[in-house]
Amino acid sequence: MTPNQLSSFVYSSAQDVFTQHNLDNLLIPAEPVIERPKNPDHGDYATNLALQLGNRTGVAPRDLAQWLADSLNHHPEIAEASVAGPGFINIRLSSAAQGSLISDVIVSGDSYGDSDTYSGITVNLEFVSANPTGPIHIGGTRWAAVGDSLGRVLEANGAEVTREYYFNDHGEQIDRFARSLLAAAKGEPTPEDGYGGEYINDIAGEILAHYPNALGKSDAQEFFRSHGVDMMFEHIKKSLHDFGTDFDVYFHENSLFESGAVERSIEKLKQNGYFYEQDGAWWLKSTDFGDDRDRVVIKSDGNAAYIAGDIAYIEDKIGRGHDLCIYMLGADHHGYVSRLKAAAGALGYDPDTIEVLIGQMVNLLRDGKPVRMSKRAGTVITMEDLVAAIGVDASRYSLVRSSVDQSIDIDLGLWESQSSDNPVYYVQYGHARLCSIGRKAAELGVDAEGADLSLLTHEREGDLIRTLGEFPAVVEEAAQLREPHRIARYAEDLAAVFHRFYDSCQVLPKAGEEKAPIHGARLALAQAARVVLANALTMVGVSTPEKM
Repeated sequence: MTPNQLSSFVYSSAQDVFTQHNLDNLLIPAEPVIERPKNPDHGDYATNLALQLGNRTGVAPRDLAQWLADSLNHHPEIAEASVAGPGFINIRLSSAAQGSLISDVIVSGDSYGDSDTYSGITVNLEFVSANPTGPIHIGGTRWAAVGDSLGRVLEANGAEVTREYYFNDHGEQIDRFARSLLAAAKGEPTPEDGYGGEYINDIAGEILAHYPNALGKSDAQEFFRSHGVDMMFEHIKKSLHDFGTDFDVYFHENSLFESGAVERSIEKLKQNGYFYEQDGAWWLKSTDFGDDRDRVVIKSDGNAAYIAGDIAYIEDKIGRGHDLCIYMLGADHHGYVSRLKAAAGALGYDPDTIEVLIGQMVNLLRDGKPVRMSKRAGTVITMEDLVAAIGVDASRYSLVRSSVDQSIDIDLGLWESQSSDNPVYYVQYGHARLCSIGRKAAELGVDAEGADLSLLTHEREGDLIRTLGEFPAVVEEAAQLREPHRIARYAEDLAAVFHRFYDSCQVLPKAGEEKAPIHGARLALAQAARVVLANALTMVGVSTPEKM
């Protein structure tokens, strides 16, 4: 029985008790809180529901707790429910309930942990969206890992997710990129506001190799812009694919201007009354929706400000049928939260359709000292730099396992080590060890099918069973809070609980020892643990090695 299932049991029992004692059923929370006691001697789980409701019902919390405990004790899957302190209810599950959980995990397989919480909800998840003016830097790499993992978590909870990359191919940064390429092709210094790094020389050289007369064209800068952007973006897409992150949609910013979408959105704002002219510029009345100031959309020189594309993009996303649009932006984009919500409101949509997640900085260290900048990129550390140092799995895991609202330091020495200090190695080793148990069991003829799971009474067995039962709640919470790092941290906890179980309980018979029913039961528990650990690793986009 999972904590979620036990919560339903407690809710049902509370309804019975309230009906029996003429109390108001509407006071009962739909999902009573279920927690693990700090002291396992107190039981498998506990709830403070009676303490929550006692004063509101006029019944002493301890009396209400006793009524609830008596009702719970009628459930065959509960071995004992008892009252403690001022009104806590400690609950110990029956061996049948623990056995059913193991069976559920094995039967569910890679769908264990899934829910229908977001069933019917279409989500547009936009992340990375790095400018096509250089390789993906370490901040964008963090979003590649976290965004892909968040998409997996939302899908596990029933959402239909579109992973989208917003391709910024319109504006001044592209012009600077083109001027940098042209200068490199001519052998001239990088323009003062241009982009440096070996990759600029590489792209310029590749264009000249394919088009020897490129510098002789009347529109040479435009020629280098067009071909350079295409080459850079193909490099970005390949880097992301090699990193295990692919997108359903690559959306071109420039298409919003070429198709007239920007003009149509501006006209809609005028019709809605949220667009006005002042000092020769056109402004969005974003303060009407909680923004700290109104925003210029069309500048006094007639050119569109960056927000013009943002407005049209919101219209496009929602027009494609997305119920929720999640933007994953860098640490310097805090102001976008209010302006994007305001734009949605001004267009006539619910501002809560827009969610903005802000990611903090990533620092790379070795021996406690900052890693030097990439020569290839000129001024930044790139995705390729990180992967070359510690590999894809360690890169993704190191970036996913911390909340995005925290800056993180990645010690390359730690993450490239093959030791229990390396979190991804520790978790993957747990999975490989579980696979090894399965192979050894086959050699010894130990079978988990039909095993008597009521034999699993050891404290370490109970710890592992309860930890497995928590996975669905962790997955649901990770989706609701948009925090996939909870999956990674759970995987580490599960690996630790499994290793303690393995060290304390002989899973398979030793050499010369006859196999016994307990071996089949423990093998079933190990199989369930492997399923859940694999599911957790898959949700954070990390491989599940069978041997290490």
